[in-house]
Amino acid sequence: MKIAQINTVTGSGSIGKITVGLYKIAEKYGDEAFILYGRRKAPEGLHTIKTGNLFGFSLHVCRGLLFGGSGFGSTLETRKLIRILESEKPDLLHLHNLHGFYLNIELLFTYIKQSKIPVVWTLHDCWAMTGHCAYFDYVGCNKWKRECYDCVQQRTSYPYSLLLDRSRKNFKRKKEIFTGVENLTIVSPSQWLADIVKSSFLKGYPVHVIPNGIDQSVFVPSYQEIIQKNHKSGRRILGVANIWERRKGLHFFEQLARLLPEEDSIMLVGVSKRQQWELRKKEKEKRLPEGKITTIRRTQNQQELAKIYAEASVYVNTTLEDNFPTTNLEALACGTGVITFDTGGSPEAVTPECGIVVPKGDVKALFRAIMTFRTDTEACKKRAKEYCMEDRFDEYYQLYHSIVKGKNE
Repeated sequence: MKIAQINTVTGSGSIGKITVGLYKIAEKYGDEAFILYGRRKAPEGLHTIKTGNLFGFSLHVCRGLLFGGSGFGSTLETRKLIRILESEKPDLLHLHNLHGFYLNIELLFTYIKQSKIPVVWTLHDCWAMTGHCAYFDYVGCNKWKRECYDCVQQRTSYPYSLLLDRSRKNFKRKKEIFTGVENLTIVSPSQWLADIVKSSFLKGYPVHVIPNGIDQSVFVPSYQEIIQKNHKSGRRILGVANIWERRKGLHFFEQLARLLPEEDSIMLVGVSKRQQWELRKKEKEKRLPEGKITTIRRTQNQQELAKIYAEASVYVNTTLEDNFPTTNLEALACGTGVITFDTGGSPEAVTPECGIVVPKGDVKALFRAIMTFRTDTEACKKRAKEYCMEDRFDEYYQLYHSIVKGKNE
């Protein structure tokens, strides 16, 4: 069996790392695999093909910003991708993120419908089902259930559209493009997103829930880190994000800083240079307690990140909308309990033994949970074992074979 994957990037970011893991599981079982990607660099030693380029990416971004055409640019790049698929002749095509300014969805799905190739499509957000947004929880919008129009996030949410609101037209085009595929199976990392799919125009396709997994040879606490966590004075509250955009809830940590006892502290990972400057300015102006929040920039060193998780008293996830955040899993695997807002798929990894779920946006409830929660390291590690990366990849691999076998029969 030969398996092709398509994603914006490969090897970097959570989804890019998933593509590499799925590639390696195919190799492990003696099958062929290759990855088509649009941007950045790919890891060495893999059969990967970059189909995008800086010029095409820039044109696509401009098209999206000016005319709301995200997903409908990159014509030449997509024709190149299709020629590669026609040459390689994979038995199955696994789609990941199709947004990211590297792909023309209309051309790709025309090829898919004509070739009748079996397709697995993992939805890592809600973009496929809307006329614009990757998420809509933050603004409480339900237009996607029938038809998008007058998008309230047009100028404020990725993929930004500064001039034209094309949400109605894009919704209709996506519905026409994405429906009517002969052999398409959707995978969702969370039950929350799976339920959304079943209420959308994609509801005619079979939907499987396969949670994200993590590398538990990396995210594991040492004995010394557990001792340090349990014997230090004061709590260390940890927050982690790739980008602390508004929906990730950085402002909630600022509010917590004003409520926490003097001996407690906050550590934030992934804070930008500008955000660090803004926090220091607020401290100087006495709007934040001085030294209460410690920040570091984004780190690609997973061992360093695992140590930070393990030394924290509790991991706090203040996201206001998310699919199935792997940061929750990483914290649990490092023996640190999770407190999260009740939003999207974030609560699905949390049980009463290893964390607390509080109402979305309720800072006082968040504060009370931090004050009362005590991490049970062993309970957290036990829960995390249910999200072993290798097991999740095996689950995908079994799905691949059942789909190809069904087609052949």
